[in-house]
Amino acid sequence: MHRTLALLPAVALVSACIDIPQSQKRGTVRRPAATSLTSRPELRQCLADLSTNRAGFTPLPDQYYGAGCSTVGTVRLTSLRSDDAHLQLANLGPVACPLAETFAGWARFGADRAARQILGSPLVKIETMGSFSCRNVAGSDRRSAHATANAIDVSAFILADGRRISVRDQWAAGNAPERRFLMMVHQSACKRFGTVLGPAYNAAHQDHLHVELSGSGFCR
Repeated sequence: MHRTLALLPAVALVSACIDIPQSQKRGTVRRPAATSLTSRPELRQCLADLSTNRAGFTPLPDQYYGAGCSTVGTVRLTSLRSDDAHLQLANLGPVACPLAETFAGWARFGADRAARQILGSPLVKIETMGSFSCRNVAGSDRRSAHATANAIDVSAFILADGRRISVRDQWAAGNAPERRFLMMVHQSACKRFGTVLGPAYNAAHQDHLHVELSGSGFCR
């Protein structure tokens, strides 16, 4: 496990929500946190749990971007662990450590096992549309959970046999096993995350599953 504190890359934008206006971006302020990343007991425990679960990750320095956007106590996930293999991740930026820990459990026990059971092949990769993005919830003036790296948008699942099961293409138009798989991973996400939004919620989520820890069982 790497614990190198690297500088954050450019903020990833996800198509489902609204980015902040250019006028606000010009006022953005970036500054490091005053405390060390690993000085908080709860964060140390979270990092230890990720290591125990054999996730590939790098802790990231705290960053404050202004306008209600920050990445505090985050990690960069590079891979997760299934029952017997590594799961690669695509397009994933900084993720709050507690979200990363929950995501790791869902990927292994929800998504990978559902793929084996329903589609007859294990997962090798989970594609995402990103995590951190300094923006509002679409159609509102309220900051999205993405603005603090507390949400992930999952777009597709790659199987060991080469199949790609995407939310956009297979949610409604896939064959029966593909649709059943996506419904099962959605339902298993609802048991682990506080908020889960998919194509049944609105058009903005037609191509991904939005998962975040905040909320109290809001599953659509």
